[in-house]
Amino acid sequence: MGLLRTILIIILIYYGLKILSRLFAPALFKYAAKKATQRFGGAFNQQRQEPLKKEGEITIDKMPENKSSNKNVGEYVDYEEIE
Repeated sequence: MGLLRTILIIILIYYGLKILSRLFAPALFKYAAKKATQRFGGAFNQQRQEPLKKEGEITIDKMPENKSSNKNVGEYVDYEEIE
């Protein structure tokens, strides 16, 4: 009798969750879509708030570190093609 009761409870919970998901899924998807729109729209608006630059104007956002590019490179080996 206990096994039958357990199976019946599992089936009732399954169908209960199925019915509840049909009721609440549209509202949940609308909420998720609204939040995603706000995030992406906010990122787009944040980019557009930067002052517009004239064509050909150069700006440097990140300065390179003062490391020499020749350090720790190793030896230069010149290979020649043999025919």
